[in-house]
Amino acid sequence: MNEVIRIANCSGFYGDRLAAAREMVEGGPIDVLTGDYLAELTMSILYNQKQTRGEHMGYVGTFLKQLSDVANTCISKGIKIVTNAGGLNPRSMATEVQKILDELGLQAKVAYIDGDNILNDLDLLQSQGETFTNLDTAMALADTDQQALTANVYLGGWAIKEALDQGADIVICPRVTDAAVVIGPAAWKFNWNRNDYDALAGALAAGHIIECGAQCCGGNYAFFEEVPSFHNVGYPIAEIERDGSFTITKHPGTGGLVSVGTVTAQLLYEISTPAYLNPDVIAHFDTSIIEQVGEHRVRVSGTRGSTPPKTHKVCFNTLGPHKHTTEVLLTGLDIEKKAEIYTDQILHNLGGRDQFDDVDIQLIRSDQENPSENEVAHAALRITFTTKDAKKVGRLLGAKMVELALATIPGNTGRGAVGFNGERAIIHWPALISSQKVTEHVHFEGKVTAVLPTQQLNFEDIYYQQTPTTIAPTPGGETTTIPFGRLYGTRSGDKGGNANCGVWAKTDAAYSFLHEYLTIAEFKRLLPDMAQYEIERYDMPNLRAMNFYIKGVLGTGAASNHRIDKQAKSLGEYLRAKHITAPCALIS
Repeated sequence: MNEVIRIANCSGFYGDRLAAAREMVEGGPIDVLTGDYLAELTMSILYNQKQTRGEHMGYVGTFLKQLSDVANTCISKGIKIVTNAGGLNPRSMATEVQKILDELGLQAKVAYIDGDNILNDLDLLQSQGETFTNLDTAMALADTDQQALTANVYLGGWAIKEALDQGADIVICPRVTDAAVVIGPAAWKFNWNRNDYDALAGALAAGHIIECGAQCCGGNYAFFEEVPSFHNVGYPIAEIERDGSFTITKHPGTGGLVSVGTVTAQLLYEISTPAYLNPDVIAHFDTSIIEQVGEHRVRVSGTRGSTPPKTHKVCFNTLGPHKHTTEVLLTGLDIEKKAEIYTDQILHNLGGRDQFDDVDIQLIRSDQENPSENEVAHAALRITFTTKDAKKVGRLLGAKMVELALATIPGNTGRGAVGFNGERAIIHWPALISSQKVTEHVHFEGKVTAVLPTQQLNFEDIYYQQTPTTIAPTPGGETTTIPFGRLYGTRSGDKGGNANCGVWAKTDAAYSFLHEYLTIAEFKRLLPDMAQYEIERYDMPNLRAMNFYIKGVLGTGAASNHRIDKQAKSLGEYLRAKHITAPCALIS
């Protein structure tokens, strides 16, 4: 086998399986244990944690429980630990990590990274020309009444490499990119140069695939019937080689599945264009070659890289208006008429629609005609009120709605707490900052080391251009009606206020049909509730895949939109449920 670094990920989100860390360090040989905890939504959760529990908080406390379980084993086996669980407060987390080591009587060297938090520098940065324009709405931060609660730059992997170079055993990161916890250790292992873009692009692809934990090992997989067992689904290991090629696998004896399909699905997850941007490199996913090389072993090679963008992304959380959501079940006949009457009555009782900044009304038709049981006779009427005036929502609004319980349409019943309850919403505000204004800092053994991003080092720009691929003709012959998901897999998710829906085929013939058939217009026809949004389509013939990027469907982010599925996780399965007309030759 080529020389590799085995990087295992034990967490895909804040709340993932606690036992996974111990399972990864005890289940087989690994060199680095990573954990990814910071979804965009998580940053708002950590902000609220600091407000309610004190300024010393703001990190992912569950990581400390995992560390207590594995610290002794990691130290004895020489396993490095790299995690972004530091969140909004990596310094405090590093202090807590040291306390745990001391209590256990263990010796390990702890480093932490910062430089991501620019909240206190916003006025200065804006005076220097940084507009922090919202990537979704094109509004500059200074041109709105938005109050920034957090402002964190997505850092790359070079400070992690520096910490490991200096001898750190445990590296606590703040808001680094999800893949940085993989890029940094790989660059450390092979001592990559800043402009080894193809190797870095491979590590970025590996990091993107394993960042969501069990999701690339059969979790949330469209063709779930292929997964042998969902008991103890394994967590992923990326065996990264010197040139950036890598193999995805999992420990023996675990459930789940590692296949070309599960890896393809994860590569398509939460992306827009195939040119995947990162502060260290741009990885071109339309160049990756994915091959099954053994049971639960998938090799990814050939990923090309380009010069990183000249900007870093910034995750703001801003303080939004007050919101209050209520939901009532409408039952039986004449659902639409009942919804009309109930909505009109509620608005009248509250003093009219105009007193609110916005009233969002959704009629969710989950009811069945001629229902076989009570539970499938319901539709849900969801109403969200938005206002800057706290007095108009909360307990008073709830009381005004309860007043009508015996004086409205037949069969209605309240759903209970379903969302906002009068509190102020936290809005996700994605923006960019010039990379010339970014410096990462490594804190280790009483010394602070500044690490400049690649963009400040004056390397020659290198931009890879993919050669267009010829698509085979679409199969002809007889056609039949079939659910889309019997032929195609999907994976969907959120990107701030936008959503993505990746689609892939298993065969060349199926991809030929998909490429011709699933235009943006047809996507909107199949999913009519998406028709109002701007949608972009990106093709990746090397993966037999394409990605649809739906702009604005998630409003101002997962923490503040009014949808049932606030992160578009179910969008792909919604598409797979739709019936299409396809060639019979595609059905095996």
